[in-house]
Amino acid sequence: MNIFLELFFTFMRIGLFTFGGGYAMISLIEDICVEKKKWITHEEMMDVAVIAESTPGPIAVNAATFVGYRKGGFFGALCSTLGVAIPSFVIIYVISLFFENFLEVSLVSNAFKGIRIAVSLLILRAGYGMVKKMKKKPFTITVAVLSFIAVSVISFTGIRFSTVLLMLFSAVAGISMVFIKEKGEKI
Repeated sequence: MNIFLELFFTFMRIGLFTFGGGYAMISLIEDICVEKKKWITHEEMMDVAVIAESTPGPIAVNAATFVGYRKGGFFGALCSTLGVAIPSFVIIYVISLFFENFLEVSLVSNAFKGIRIAVSLLILRAGYGMVKKMKKKPFTITVAVLSFIAVSVISFTGIRFSTVLLMLFSAVAGISMVFIKEKGEKI
């Protein structure tokens, strides 16, 4: 029973103190679940980030569900998911009660400007950490560089292109590489 409470309160703290959505939470989830609690490895965290991004639903919820399942099966996943989701639900509910006047308060408006900067840095930190821990093989470096270039060109030119397609192209490239390696080993 102790692990379920620990999962719930750990992810509740992550959900409560992380602004900016799932991408910003990835860095905090990695810090707590990999570095401090050693619930998952760095490699599993990279898999969590990829799976959480490519499956339906919020990234933080998907990541919490995965970590919770690894530590406590179904009930661990349930506790982690509820823990990460409840703070957002409560905060959004309270804000919705006062929304008309909420954004007009200069203190709130200025706080959101500061939070945007912090969120950007958290996202960059998570991305940097993943690249740093990535196995540096020619194929992975090529896919990473080409993806970065594609996202940069798309962003700067204003071309309407879904990042989901970019992920699908990368997945097809990865699967193709596996088939090419298998064919090479059989020859």
